[in-house]
Amino acid sequence: MKIHHIAIICSDYEVSKKFYTEVLGLNIIREVYREERQSYKLDLAIGDHYVIELFSFPDPPQRPSRPEACGLRHLAFSVENVTEKRNELIGKGLDCEDIRIDEFTGKEFFFTQDPDQLPLEFYEM
Repeated sequence: MKIHHIAIICSDYEVSKKFYTEVLGLNIIREVYREERQSYKLDLAIGDHYVIELFSFPDPPQRPSRPEACGLRHLAFSVENVTEKRNELIGKGLDCEDIRIDEFTGKEFFFTQDPDQLPLEFYEM
């Protein structure tokens, strides 16, 4: 019917929490600390739409993300203005790739990454 949410495990909870809330602007729905797992669970939304569960676990293993490793390739966000979003993220200290044009749709997009090098795409609506 639709995607319910995306779960992300981070290596540094406070860094990733700040990135997803202050840099990307996602809204916090709920934050809980699960003592038995030594783990935070942060539910995040775009507007009122629940989209990401951000988890912390003690010493999570590294997972390759480049080049073209199996598994999740990237997480893509729709934006109204790709140039404005790219400039905003650069202004917040992110290293953003150049804007490209999708050869099939003609829409603009670019990539950056989260604190754990998960590729993030910003794609024109």
